Parts: sequence; C-alpha cells; structure tokens
Amino acid sequence: MSSCREALIALVLAGSTLGAFAQAAKPAAPAEFPGIGRSATPKEVQAWDIDVRPDFKGLPKGAGTVARGQDVWESKCASCHGIFGESNEVFSPIVGGTTAKDIETGRVARLTDESFPGRTTLMKLSSLSTLWDYINRAMPWTNPKTLTPDEVYAVTAFILNLGGIVPDDFTLSDANIAQVQQRLPNRNGKTTDHGLWPGRTLGNGGKPDVLAAACMSNCATEAKVASLLPDHARNAHGNLAEQQRLVGAQLGADTTRPSGATRRMSTLAAVTAPGAGPAAAAAKAVALARQHNCLACHGLDNKVVGPGMSEIARRYAGRDDAVDYLAKKIVAGGSGVWGPIPMPEQSLPAADVNALAAWLAGGAKRP
Repeated sequence: MSSCREALIALVLAGSTLGAFAQAAKPAAPAEFPGIGRSATPKEVQAWDIDVRPDFKGLPKGAGTVARGQDVWESKCASCHGIFGESNEVFSPIVGGTTAKDIETGRVARLTDESFPGRTTLMKLSSLSTLWDYINRAMPWTNPKTLTPDEVYAVTAFILNLGGIVPDDFTLSDANIAQVQQRLPNRNGKTTDHGLWPGRTLGNGGKPDVLAAACMSNCATEAKVASLLPDHARNAHGNLAEQQRLVGAQLGADTTRPSGATRRMSTLAAVTAPGAGPAAAAAKAVALARQHNCLACHGLDNKVVGPGMSEIARRYAGRDDAVDYLAKKIVAGGSGVWGPIPMPEQSLPAADVNALAAWLAGGAKRP
C-alpha cells in the first residue's frame, strides 16, 4: 500500500514538472502588449535573421569559384542582367565604369566625371557584404532565396571577376571575403558627412541637407487644371496612350476616343462554354496564362519584363475590336507599343489565344 502511494505521488510530481516545463517553453506575450500575440521563438528569429553586416557578421560559411559562378549566372541571372553584366533596358548594368587605378585608390574616378554619366553597381558599391546580402535575399528575381550559400559566393566571385577585382581562378569564401573587400573600386567612396545621417557621433552636426517649406495655413485644397487637350487636337499625333515611356505613372490619354468617353467592357461569352459565368472565364484565363508561361514576363497586376495584365486591360478597355486586336498581338508578338523589348511570337492554340484576349479585353479580372 505504501509503495502504491509513493508511486502515485511520484507520478503527480512528474506531471507537475512536465506542465511547468511546457508552460516555460511556450513564449509569453510581450509585456508591452499583454494578451496580444507572443514573443518569437529563437528558431523563428533565426529564420528571419539572415542579413550580413558590413563587418561580415552573419555571413554563413561557404565558398564558390568564379567558374561555378559563371555556370549559375548563365542559367539563373543572365536573362535579366546580360552575359557580361551589361543588363538591358529594364535593369541597370552591374559591371563597367571602373579601372585598375580605382582598385588601388578605393575611389571610382568616374563618379565625379561629368562626361561619364553612367552608374553601374560596381561603381557605387562600397561594402562587399551589401552585394552578397542582396543576392542571397532577393535573387533570382522570379525565385528569391533559392540560391545556396556556395552559389551566392560563386555568383559574387563571378561579378567581381567581370570587374577585374579577382582573377579567373579565384575562390571566394567566408575566410577571405574581408581581404577582397579591400580591393573594391569604391570602398572609400562612402561618407557620413551629410544630413542623411544626423548626429555628431556619425561625423556631422546633424544639419539636414534639405529644408522643407510645407504649407501650414491657407493651403490649396484641390489642384487647378492649367492646360487641356482640345477635342480637335486629340488624335493629331496618334494615340498618346501608346506613346508613353516604360516607367512612370502617366499612362497617357486614349486619344482615339472622345474625352470622358464611357468605357465599354468586352464580353467573354464568345470564348466560354454556354452558362459559364465571368468568374469561370477569369479562372480559365489565369490558368492558361500560367500554363503558357505568360506570367514569367507579365505579372497579373504589375510589370515584370512586359506590362502587367491589368495595365494591358486598362489600355484597351472600350475598343470595339479589342479581342481581335489583342489576339493578333499575342500570336505575332513584336515591340514598340510598350517599349523596345520584343515579345516573341506565340504558338498557342487558337481557343487559348481567344480566351486570353477576351479576358484582357474584359478587364483582366481576377477569379
């Protein structure tokens, strides 16, 4: 009887201990926000704590050769940044504008040369950790955070090799990256002597480099139109909506239509099964866009290489021939309407082309 009682007491004590352990292991709510959320666990913090500081704290162990970096570059980077880092009309060049003399001095001379207006990544880079960290967190563009540490070291080594900073047979690693930092062409180009870094401890008196003159009283409440496009001149030089730059918020007026004309939305009925509603048509179109890799260059709501689907829909909303026009553009491809980057010809089935064209003409609505 005594042994049973002792066993029972031991079991109760063990349960109390386990309960206390579980309670201690569970993160408590932050003291400043009682009852709201909980503190992050060490593993959760570690998953987000991937930044690399200028002193290279946070840099993982690893290594990568220039040759390996070239292989990774050509398979995952060159489509956007060019074979030699020259990039294209969408992205700025990564390599160029630096000299062997810059590597010696640590200051890129062309940054102050008014006759050389170009700015590349290697011209401006003052900390090698910035380049490594950005590649690690944000690249490739379409699939960030998928490169292994060794691949990031290799790609970084390849970029440095393109800039003449390291030789062809070089291996970049966590052990020698600090030494390579001392060869960056613009390593001495950073300063804290400006108003963006206020405070005497950072090298200046804290005086801002800009002075705001915000309106504080009797301010204008609405903008006044100072100019307009007369009706007789709306289409004198073609459709202005098709003559805009690749960047910026000004999309231009559709001058093929009268000012203030109501948008007329095209129907999807011609390319959907009888009884299928707009949601089903939209779901089908988005699925087709993914199936035919349209979304590799066109985001649903944002520009990638080409314009976003919703942007295309806005431009052609209200055109009576929008479905036919867009179907022909999908098949033929081409360039000029949205900039110089060409869209290749597409060999989609006619039914898929018509479904995508009708979806765009109908506003590119999401399912």
